[in-house]
Amino acid sequence: MLSKDSKIYVAGHHGLVGSAIWNNLLQRGYTNLVGRSHRELDLTDQVAVKKFFDEEQPDAVVLAAAFVGGIMANSLYRADFIMMNMKIQCNVISEAYAHGVKKLLFLGSTCIYPKNAPQPMKEDCLLTSPLEYTNEEYAIAKIAGLKMCESYNLQYGTNYIAVMPTNLYGPNDNFHLENSHVMPAMMRKIYLAKLIHDGAWDKIAIDLNKRPVEGVTGEASKEEILNVLAKYGIYDNRVVLWGTGTPLREFLWSEDMADASVHVLLNVNFSDIIGIEKYSSVHYGASTDGAVDRNHSAGRGGAIPKLGEIRNCHINVGTGKELTIRELSELVVKAVGFEGQVEFDTTKPDGTMRKLIDVSKLHSLGWTHKVEIEDGVKKLFEWYSTL
Repeated sequence: MLSKDSKIYVAGHHGLVGSAIWNNLLQRGYTNLVGRSHRELDLTDQVAVKKFFDEEQPDAVVLAAAFVGGIMANSLYRADFIMMNMKIQCNVISEAYAHGVKKLLFLGSTCIYPKNAPQPMKEDCLLTSPLEYTNEEYAIAKIAGLKMCESYNLQYGTNYIAVMPTNLYGPNDNFHLENSHVMPAMMRKIYLAKLIHDGAWDKIAIDLNKRPVEGVTGEASKEEILNVLAKYGIYDNRVVLWGTGTPLREFLWSEDMADASVHVLLNVNFSDIIGIEKYSSVHYGASTDGAVDRNHSAGRGGAIPKLGEIRNCHINVGTGKELTIRELSELVVKAVGFEGQVEFDTTKPDGTMRKLIDVSKLHSLGWTHKVEIEDGVKKLFEWYSTL
């Protein structure tokens, strides 16, 4: 168990989930937190990451940093998505081990599961059939990350836990149209279409100055602004969204995800996931915090013979509830107060048709979500529109 004095490094502490985890830890009295912005520390730089760990010597690490984006970004930057994420994960996890970090929490994504996985998706369906092509590189990187955690635990007796959140949304979300996820992109598009119709160019300027679109800011001419927004399906009182609107998606409020993450960080050990009695009897030197003698390698080769094959030790984090993209758009329209038209461009890809996860393992470990989607969409728009 980590003490209130334990030094915890939150990688990605300015991001959607990282910032929420940081705040959740503070609220629980864990104040010895360490964070670095991307400008201060490039996690793809192996030398820089080693230097950081040498200087800070954290007791625990939350790896919430990642190179992320939606369908368009995943399609355009395939090499970046696999290489950047692999570099981040390899650097942080290897240095965490080299510096004797007691606990590590790795954040992945439910895009790790096969495109046609049985619904709802249990942890055990990992690697049972092909992935969704549009986010294959990101998924492979995240699968590698959870396998790193699993493999370090089995070979070195570390205590690294991987959690796989469903689609997240909340304060500090990414609203940049070029590389944002479905909900913030949808919300911003609908909001800007409403502002165009209302003639609220002062608010449009504020929005574009905070988040330029392809370099176009609020200082540009109305014609330039309308032209660039039209490229993203944003018009006067009309919005065009990608796909058919029929895919089903599950969404989790980011502060709920943070609470689940901190719950796992503080209360769940690798030994809890695979069976503490069996694990402790095989790994000599098991300690009370769930870690094991770092020099003992009974698990070398990917399995502990007495336990059989050990895999799929990650934990799904979500609500276990879903709605269609069209239903989501209706919630956003209501929250924004939009009275125009929302259309779907069926020539564009839908991505995976359904992505509901089974959260029974998470529930068995003592955590369930609190914020329902109807309230969450309202809360997100309140946050976005009052910035």
